[in-house]
Amino acid sequence: MSDLPPTLLVIAKSPSPGRVKTRLTPPLTPEQAADIAEAALADTLDAVRLAPARRRVLVLDGRPRAWFPPDVEVVPQCGGGLDERLAAAFAACTGPTLLIGMDTPQVTADLLTVDWTLADAWFGAASDGGFWALGLRDPVPALLLGVPMSVPHTGRVQYERLVAAGLTVRNLPVLNDIDTADDLADVARSAPHTRTARLAFAYDALAARTTRADIPARAGGPG
Repeated sequence: MSDLPPTLLVIAKSPSPGRVKTRLTPPLTPEQAADIAEAALADTLDAVRLAPARRRVLVLDGRPRAWFPPDVEVVPQCGGGLDERLAAAFAACTGPTLLIGMDTPQVTADLLTVDWTLADAWFGAASDGGFWALGLRDPVPALLLGVPMSVPHTGRVQYERLVAAGLTVRNLPVLNDIDTADDLADVARSAPHTRTARLAFAYDALAARTTRADIPARAGGPG
């Protein structure tokens, strides 16, 4: 591994009903969808806190919550489109920086521990055509500005932007992020130990796709 200490960024919305995970409603209520978002963010921050880093930063749209870990910096997102907000998050960093979202609670510290001697950039594609992770050895904001976000070809365009800049790019595993109830079921089945999976089962969001035996009987919530 490189001895260069990375910065880990998590870009997220504060989990408030009606503002997050709206494609989970129905079958969930807005309040339940917000609970899923909160659990996913908590699971994500767990992985970030276990991964080696010199800074751990939550780039937040909304108000901080009392349960947010005290060892994670919380900074507000800037205005503008998502490409501008991601670019601004990178602009505030120096040295190797890896950014992830809050929608992949199955992420682990091992996935976030990349070898910066192998690549200028690390890219984690999402199964819906976006991306769940983007790492830059030199966090240049222009690499994100103008990339169309939240469309089926977002990931392809972002990856091509990195390659066109002459960067050596290494790929992280493709992950499914949580947008729909089907996504939630798939993620819960792949990571049954998470808060997100336990809460999804409690809300009967997995329906017949996941059985009780798939989810460990272990209580717990964010924080």
